[in-house]
Amino acid sequence: MSERVPVQVVYDGECPFCTAYARLLRLRESYDVELVDARSGHPVVAEIGAAGLDLDEGMVVKMHGRLHHGADAMTRLAVMGAKAGPLRAAGNWVFSDAGRARLFYPPLRAGRNLALRLLGRRKINP
Repeated sequence: MSERVPVQVVYDGECPFCTAYARLLRLRESYDVELVDARSGHPVVAEIGAAGLDLDEGMVVKMHGRLHHGADAMTRLAVMGAKAGPLRAAGNWVFSDAGRARLFYPPLRAGRNLALRLLGRRKINP
């Protein structure tokens, strides 16, 4: 039996879209997923900052010692995602291709930023 691959998904716990996505995230059983709120002070958050990645600009997936940010993170999650339901299948299709992910990710990030402003929530890195 093969060992499960550890994966950390770092997302904004104050963003309703990010939180909903993280809760709904279903990866194949071959992954051992840890969901990390970017506002929690978890050690991986400092590692992400030291790497020069801005969590206000996108979530991060840490896998095999590498940090994947923004559209690249979404592509990793889509490729690892379990097949279930038409909405998840559509999301996996959009983000499983790096070119499509780069096209669709910026409007999603803008929507997140707008939602945070409307809800009166601060950025992760003020």
